[in-house]
This record gives sequence, C-alpha cells and structure tokens, in this order.
Amino acid sequence: MYNTDMGLRRVFILVFIYILFVMPCFAIKIGLQTRVNKTYLGASTKAQLLDAKTNKLLFEMEKMKGYELKPYRGVIAIKIDGKYRKIGTNQIIIKPEEGGFVSVKRKWYRGHFKVINDDNSLTVMNDLPLELYIRGVVPSEMPSGWEHEAHKAQAIAARSYAAANMGKRGKYGYDLKDTPEDQAYGGASVETNQTNKAVEETEGIVLVCQGKIVPAYYSASAGGQTKNASQVWTHDLPFIKSVPSFDDGIKKNGHGVGMSQYGANNLAKRGYNGYQILKYFYTNTKFARLKA
Repeated sequence: MYNTDMGLRRVFILVFIYILFVMPCFAIKIGLQTRVNKTYLGASTKAQLLDAKTNKLLFEMEKMKGYELKPYRGVIAIKIDGKYRKIGTNQIIIKPEEGGFVSVKRKWYRGHFKVINDDNSLTVMNDLPLELYIRGVVPSEMPSGWEHEAHKAQAIAARSYAAANMGKRGKYGYDLKDTPEDQAYGGASVETNQTNKAVEETEGIVLVCQGKIVPAYYSASAGGQTKNASQVWTHDLPFIKSVPSFDDGIKKNGHGVGMSQYGANNLAKRGYNGYQILKYFYTNTKFARLKA
C-alpha cells in the first residue's frame, strides 16, 4: 500500500529543478468561436484590420466601438454605421495599438485576433505569446484566492499541457479551445496580480519525461485517490501514477488523472512548494525551461 507520508518526504528530499533548453518560447492560437454565423469585436484602443494574406491595411477600427462581422460570399463583411461593407478577403487580423486589448464574448484579451471565413462561417482566434495565454488560464482553472504555491503548480501544469498539445485543433486553424475541453481561458479579463505573479515566477518552466514535454493532465478533484491513465483512457503513461490526492471529503470532479487541484491547494497549505507538488503528482518528471 502507498505510504502517503513516506511519499511526501521522498518528494521533499528529492525535488530538483533541471533547467533544460528544450525548445523556443512561442505564440499560441486559441479558438474563441468556431464556425459561427457572426461575431462582435471591439478594441480598447484604435486597431488595424489587416488582410491576413497580404498584411494590407483594410480598415481602422475606432477605440471602444463594437463591430459586427459576418461571412459573405466567401469573404468577410463588417458593419459600419448600420451598413455592411464587404472586405475582399476571407482572413483578417485585428491588431490593436500597443497596450490595447480586443473584446469578444464580453471579455478583454491580449495579443492579436484572426478571423477566418471557413465554408461560410466565421472562426475567431486569439494569437498571443504563450506566457500571456497562461495568465488567462491560471485564474480560469483555479480560484485566484487559493495558495500561491498551488498557483505556481497550476501555471507549470497549464504551460506543459499547452506546449505538448500545440496543433491539437489544427483542423480549425488554431491550437487549443478556450474551454475545459482543453483548458479554460478567460483572457485579460480574469487576470489577477496574484495569479500573474505565479506565472511570472515560473516563466517558461514545463514538465518533461523521457526528453519530451508532458501533457500535464489535471482535474478539480480526484475523490481521495488519483487514477492511472489506463483507468480512464486506453493505456498508462510513464509520468502518471495513482497516488493519494489530498482532496478527501471533496466530491470527485473530473477525470482524476494527474494533479488534483484541490489536492495541490491542500499540499500548499501544508508548506509544499509548487515544484514539490508537481513532483508528487507527476512521476518520473523533470523541470525544463523553454528558450527565451
């Protein structure tokens, strides 16, 4: 039987951080709306609307003004002063001035936006650096009032999941969805000083196993014991082993594979840091840092 106290002591003693330069930092594309019949966008500053194919300026959006976009005969149309104006391309980029944000689905987002007319429907994606994406994931996936070390563990797990799953949703033109189907992502609207600090303190750090970045699966709670991957999916994984989840008394919520978020917070309350928490939930792993 797994000895919980011995397991924790072993993690406390043996945790090391290996800073390996495994790959460059990169941008990531997050799908916010997929194949919709229209969308509404705006920016906090003036924003350029560019042809994604030629980078030609097509229109300048006014700050703090909403615009309706819809597909039209293979291209995109934008509603200006009550009338639709056809834009002669099926792919556009929306680029706010420096420091500006773009609004969609009643939230503010960092980075640029790309809108594609795909088979007479629109797909809207947020294109931004990985670290800015993680800022919008941590408080979406874990309460911002939880322990700082739990936030650090969440940031590394989320970064690892994203890096290991680049191109997962490539058939739609982006990498990941903004929902828990991949990772919940709320953009700049959900950021807090505390969670941003956790992202900054772990900048670029990911989990690796056997020389590869691992998709660090996690769920809200495992109901007392995490699961081996084969209990949920088709086969086991070398970085996943069933362990006590430190979330006793909390109803199981999610697949139960990998890190329990409630368990991570409880371990942080007991004095364990983010790296120790991750080494406990993900076996045979080391820490690596993406190149700046």
